[in-house]
This record gives sequence, structure tokens and C-alpha cells, in this order.
Amino acid sequence: MSNSNTYGGGGIGFSGALFLVFLVLKLTKHITWSWWWVASPLWLPFVFVLVIVVIAAIVLIIKEIIKRS
Repeated sequence: MSNSNTYGGGGIGFSGALFLVFLVLKLTKHITWSWWWVASPLWLPFVFVLVIVVIAAIVLIIKEIIKRS
């Protein structure tokens, strides 16, 4: 008998749930937002990570410039 406790993850997470709420509100005409904003919970985490990567790259470039001076 195997006693393995595996967690398969699953679930839709916060951003998925927020997207579903916005989707239902849009389809029931409770909000008149653009579809871009309705779908924003799906793409905003990627934009957040991209901003962090760009900031880190800028910091590294500035650090290298200061190091060479």
C-alpha cells in the first residue's frame, strides 16, 4: 500500500477567478468595460513580471556603467 501524499495543484487561482467574475459581469451587461480590461487578470501578471525583468536589466546596466567609471 502506497502512502504518497501528492498534490496535483489544480484550481484556477485568483487571477482566473477574477477573470471569470469580470466575464460574467460583462456578459450580463453590469459593466461596459473593453474586452481588454475584462481579460486583464489573465495578462497583467505577465506584464508585472516583464516590468520586473526590465527594471532588473536597467539596474544591472547602471551598475556595470558605474563599475567601469
